[in-house]
Amino acid sequence: MQLAAIVVSIVVTVVGIALALRAVAHIVRYTLTGRRDPTRLGDWKDRGITLAREFLGHTRMLKWNVMGVAHWFVAVGFFTLFLTIVNAFGQLFVADWALPIIGHWIVYNLYVEVIGLLTTLGILVLMAIRLMDLPSRPGRKSRFAGSVAWQAFYVEYTILGIGICILLLRGLEGALAGLHHYDADYLITYPLVAAFRGLSVGTLQNLVYLVAALKICISFAWAITIGLNPNMGVAWHRFSAFFNIFFKRNPRGEVALGALQPIRGEDGAPIDFETVFDDSDDEDAAEPVLGVSKVEEFSWKGLLDFATCTECGRCQSQCPAWNTGKPLSPKLMVMTLRDHAFAKAPYLMAGEDKSGVAAGAVAEAERPLIGTAEENGVLDPDLLWSCTTCGACVEQCPVDIEHVDHIIDMRRYQVMIETSFPSEAGTMLKNLENKGNPWGLAKKARVAWTKEVDFEVPVLGETADPAETEYLYWVGCAGALEDRAKKTTKAFAELLDMAGVKWAILGKEESCTGDSARRLGNEFLFQMLGQQNVEALNAAMEDMPKKKIVATCPHCFNTIANEYPQLGGNYEVVHHTQLLQHLVDEGRLTPVTPVEGLITYHDPCYLGRHNKVYTPPREIIAKVPGLRSEEMHRHKERGFCCGAGGARMWMEERIGKRINHERVDEALSLNPDIVSTACPFCLVMLSDSVNSRPEGEVKPDLKVVDVAQLLLDSVRADEPEPEPEPADA
Repeated sequence: MQLAAIVVSIVVTVVGIALALRAVAHIVRYTLTGRRDPTRLGDWKDRGITLAREFLGHTRMLKWNVMGVAHWFVAVGFFTLFLTIVNAFGQLFVADWALPIIGHWIVYNLYVEVIGLLTTLGILVLMAIRLMDLPSRPGRKSRFAGSVAWQAFYVEYTILGIGICILLLRGLEGALAGLHHYDADYLITYPLVAAFRGLSVGTLQNLVYLVAALKICISFAWAITIGLNPNMGVAWHRFSAFFNIFFKRNPRGEVALGALQPIRGEDGAPIDFETVFDDSDDEDAAEPVLGVSKVEEFSWKGLLDFATCTECGRCQSQCPAWNTGKPLSPKLMVMTLRDHAFAKAPYLMAGEDKSGVAAGAVAEAERPLIGTAEENGVLDPDLLWSCTTCGACVEQCPVDIEHVDHIIDMRRYQVMIETSFPSEAGTMLKNLENKGNPWGLAKKARVAWTKEVDFEVPVLGETADPAETEYLYWVGCAGALEDRAKKTTKAFAELLDMAGVKWAILGKEESCTGDSARRLGNEFLFQMLGQQNVEALNAAMEDMPKKKIVATCPHCFNTIANEYPQLGGNYEVVHHTQLLQHLVDEGRLTPVTPVEGLITYHDPCYLGRHNKVYTPPREIIAKVPGLRSEEMHRHKERGFCCGAGGARMWMEERIGKRINHERVDEALSLNPDIVSTACPFCLVMLSDSVNSRPEGEVKPDLKVVDVAQLLLDSVRADEPEPEPEPADA
């Protein structure tokens, strides 16, 4: 028994280590075929702190409660119980062998006992969740739909087997030591010690050899399996996740939302659109690549993202496109890109001589990255255009995959090089280019709303002195031109006036921020619009004491605050709900008039997930007397998109259920009197869905309003009824 255990264990170990190391080398070479990205380097201290916090604190996983706790013990056990394998090797030769120095230390033994048990229980919990989820949530409802089931179960059964072996070996060790009474070293496994105690010494020794060999073989059979499957993300993420988190976009830990990144060239530097085509007459000059058309044009961090996906499906479960029957699943997209990249890797790593490359890798290299099934495309175009860039996938991913950035990079190539995108979005782009707004209206239309209020709207540099202006109100295209959004604009302007805030607008000089253009993929148009706005803002705000901007549109808010710094525009930007909350707290606005009814609040994606503004709108609602608030099932970090983001506002929704209908269905399940939000895009999408419902499906007086409108209704005191004139004597 002992000899067989030694031979088998050593053979399996040597083969496992060799194959695993070969796979590591392959993964590193595969990752380095991507583009350079110098932004991932540096800030080592911050990155190290972030990695420690995310791993030890399991910050993303613990949002999933029981699953997070179970996974924490599994992850900690996987890495910290490594010495039990070393101990098992020693036990192959001497059954009662123990690690030098710490082998008989009670602290170490208690740690092995407790963590060994909790790791085993933790993996049982995770297995139960997976086993219950698949049959109880058929089809798209399961977050594991599309994951490679055998790989996940294999990993889980491996961990379970190792955990059981650890506990069995502890029991056998106690019995072999002749333990006849309870001992603190065997806090957990003493019942096993008692069970084995009646066996002979020879039998106990043979059982130790057997279980130790089993533990080693299970461990290194796993190494063989992952060595033969370098694209087995559900297993490899246990190692690659550390690097993926360490090299995340934001060194201090913020997820990759808010600002989009500029297009980068082969050297990793941002592309300057003013000079990128200067070498167009040079036949030897490389054609600039705008966006991603081949998998190797992703950055090395993008390729690492694909290899790290653990197929947990948290992104998929939160994705509005997937939940409404569309072809996009962030998880399946990443898995597809991973498998394509690994299949193409031999072709990419072969250098100039492709003669020895396998036919399969050559065939994979010839596939278009974006193309229909008939074109043998890796990803279907409908998948690409289904994304609302809501950021739910990025927010939920426990290993910090940056799905939105990758989708936008692929869109950029399709829009700027292939000019291939939904036709209706073309009208929006033309209007932005020619008129500076998506509706194609004249500049003077931007200030038409100022004639509809009974107070003067100050215009910076015209009727407002910059030196006395505290806030520049960025109205935005929707706020100035869309009838429903204009109600928010007028309400907010009136509240500013009532509170005595020194504010002004930019007037006709304001133009679209370029949010929709950028998220559609037209980076060139975004930069053109952005640079115009930055120049206009810098000139207009030059004499303002502080460059403060307030915006009612979260998309404008996000673009000016997070993306205009890329273009040289640095401003202090707040959302209107943040300013209104501040004014209420200061007593400059006092809600007094009751607004009766049940209200539910919808979180705009670009205010909530992208910028973490959740509290101010809710605090304003809480201050309005008469309102009873109830949250929808999906809210705050798990809020559900209205369907307008990612330039979807300007595209038809032809596949599956409309996203705004799904969201309104959730709101209507509460039977509310008011559905409130804090974004003009959300306001349009939600009200469109409400207004399209058949008579009797919604309350006839159901309101869809912005938080500012609610506050104004409450701040306005009821007009006193005029006293009746005295009757003539």
